[in-house]
Parts: sequence; structure tokens; C-alpha cells
Amino acid sequence: MTGKNARHNAFLRLVSGNEAAFGSASRYSLLASKDAVIGRDPNCQVVFDAMIYRMVSRRHAVVRPVSSSADAIFSWVISDLNSANGTYLNGKRLQGTQELQPGDRITLGYDGPELLFEYELIPQATVMSQPASKPLPPATPLQSMQKPDSVSFTQLFPIISTGKDLTRKAYLIPGMLTVVFVVLMFATVGHPQANQVIVATYIAFAAYYFVYQLCGKQKPWWVLLASALTTTLILLSPLLDIFIFVFRGILPGKLPSFEDTSTFTELLVRYFFGAGLMEELLKALPVLGAYAIARLLPSPLRERVGVWEPLDGILLGTASAVGFTLLETLGQYVPYITENASVQSGIAAGQLVGLQLLIPRILGSVAGHMAYSGYLGYFIGLAVLKPRRSWQILPVGYLSASALHALWNATGSINALLLVVVGVLSYAFLMAAILKARVLSPTRSQNFATRFVGPK
Repeated sequence: MTGKNARHNAFLRLVSGNEAAFGSASRYSLLASKDAVIGRDPNCQVVFDAMIYRMVSRRHAVVRPVSSSADAIFSWVISDLNSANGTYLNGKRLQGTQELQPGDRITLGYDGPELLFEYELIPQATVMSQPASKPLPPATPLQSMQKPDSVSFTQLFPIISTGKDLTRKAYLIPGMLTVVFVVLMFATVGHPQANQVIVATYIAFAAYYFVYQLCGKQKPWWVLLASALTTTLILLSPLLDIFIFVFRGILPGKLPSFEDTSTFTELLVRYFFGAGLMEELLKALPVLGAYAIARLLPSPLRERVGVWEPLDGILLGTASAVGFTLLETLGQYVPYITENASVQSGIAAGQLVGLQLLIPRILGSVAGHMAYSGYLGYFIGLAVLKPRRSWQILPVGYLSASALHALWNATGSINALLLVVVGVLSYAFLMAAILKARVLSPTRSQNFATRFVGPK
């Protein structure tokens, strides 16, 4: 059999990472008498550059030889050394110790360098002819056997060897969607209303994707889309009339007209009730609904759909704000200004003015509706994470998000230049909530926005 006539010599080969990308195929031999520690510490047997591989811990993982027979046939097992970003074996996070099989892929961190575990057979006659005292080669990288000026097939056709890195590192899906939207923009030239919808949807997608990347938590796209669509349906339903009656009829939230000469304090109070409290509660309904529905679902669908931590609340809250902003902009503001400008300067001028309003309204939602709703979503998720303090957490979040909303509206009625200050403040509140949510997250180790961390 193979065990009597040959011996397995194991090694690790770097197949994904900066060195692999540049063609220096690094190979690390595994000694049958010594553990091979992988990490950024110079004393490790497999060392990664500390300046390049920040996602790799100083002592990240270890590969140990295990003798399986009297013929000195060894197998190797791998264990994570409590690394910051985890060790993944064939795409699954490593738990405990697991035996390695030829072809297994070891990834250091969620999106870090990847090593391939391989065997090579050494004939028994060759083994016996070697001096007994001669050890196996040390576990240091071997340089590529190619000539310096040679060109490999994958270098000439890089798309063949990039594999999953295209989607994980090169943003392939956002690129594909951009191409689709560009084609749709070309197709709707001459049809201003359809073109406005396409442009607005793409800008909203880009703004939301920015927030999604900062949050760093995986959430199914259909859950996020459902949050945006739910808000849109609420705005088109009779429920909106009830909100308007309560907040702008019973409560002092009647919005001022263009001829109104109210003071800044009066405007702030009106907008606090009529815009802040009303609209933030409306946009929070899909977040609260997702939490309630998920409690009825089995695990793991329950965790994927629902709100279990602040990051969930932020993602669903900002998605809800996208639906609100799109309908408000395309259904109210743009048609109104387009019609007025068309009466004064012609249809073409009106359409141009409408597009000029559309772009800043949708793009600015990161410091507007998305900021307020995402901030409130943080508090909803925090209340779920700390249920005993929810009576204190939820009012603080609701009132502060509504206050930011009211401050924006009231400031815009007084001095447009001050909107810069309020917009930056709102954006800062959202970003602070995202950073704190990432620290509080129970799934921090799987967060793709925090995988690049310092040494342990």
C-alpha cells in the first residue's frame, strides 16, 4: 500500500494574497516533528507581513502533526489560536481542531490570505537513502521556480485565477448593477420621468451601499428591500392620513406655509411634531415589524430577518429611509418644482430643474432621512440587546432623531448655509452610531467592516 512504499510530505501553499497575486508562489513545508504556527509574529513558522496582512493576528492558527500508525505516517490537524478575525476552513469558520485533507483551503480571517494544504508522495527508497539526521526543509517560503521574465497563463488571463475574489474584493455585483443602470439611463433618454426614476434609484442604491459597507453586517437583500417597500406602501395607504391627523392636527405640528412669518423657535416646535416625531415613527414601523415577525420564525431565519442588535436596526432603518426619500422626492418635490419651472420657462427647463433637485435630495439622504432613521434604528436594536433598559433607550433615540430632523427643516427655512452644519452633525450622529454598534455587536468577529484590526 502507499504507507509502505511512500511517505507523505505535507506543505502549505499561498494561493490568495499579495504575494500570490504577484506570482511569487510561496510554499511552506510542514515538519513531522514540529508545530507550524501561522501569524504575523516573526517567531512563527509561517510568517505574514504585519504591514500588509492586518487581518492576521500575531499568532493566528497552528498546524500540528499527528502520528497515525507505526509506519510513521503522519496526518495534520489545524486549530485557531483565538485569533481576532477567526480561521476559516473551506469557507466555514473553524471551531476546535479539525484534520486537514489534501486540497483544504485555510483562510486567515473572513477575507484574508488563503493557504492550500497539499501532500506530495516521497518514495520509500528515497526516504531510506537520506541520512537519518537530515531534517525536512524549514517552513520558509520558497521562491517561484519560474524565470524572472516568464509569464504564466493566469498572468495573461487574470480573470481565470481571481475566482471568488471578484465578488468579495473587487465589488463585482455593484459594478454589474452600475452597468445595468447605465444601460437603463441610455434607454430612457427622451423619457424624462422614467429617466428620473432610474437615476434616483441608482443614487439611492449607491448611498445605501455606502452605509451597508460601513455597518459590515450581512443582511439578506430581500429583507432590506422589504423594509423600503413597506415604508413606500405606508405612505400610499390611509395610515398616512391618520399620522397627519394626529401629529399635525391634534399635536402642534402644523407645517408652515411659504407666507408664514414664524420665529425659529416656533418653526422648530412645528417641525419637531409635524416632521420629526411623525416621519421618524412612520419610518420605524418596518423595523419594529421585522422584529415582531422574526420572533415567530425558526432559527436561523429568525436572526437573518429580525432585529437582534443595533446594526440590524441601522440597516433596516436606513433601508426604510431610502423608500421614504424616493417616494417623497419622485412623488412630491420633483413634480412640484418641475411643473412650476415649466410654466415659467418651458417644459425642457422644468425637467432640467427637476433633475437638479433630484440629485442632491437623494444623495443628501445619507445626512438626512437615512441619518435620522439609522440613528433611531440603532436605539431600537440597542433596546433589543438590552431589554431591561428599553424604557430608557427608546425615548432617547426617538426624541433625538426627531430633534435632528426638525433642526434640519427649521434651519432650511431660515438660512440655507446653516444646513451644512446641521447636515454634517446628522451624518456624524449616524456614523457614531455605526461605530458604536460595531463594537457592541455580538457577531463582531464576522463583521466584514472590522476584519482589518490591529495586533491582539
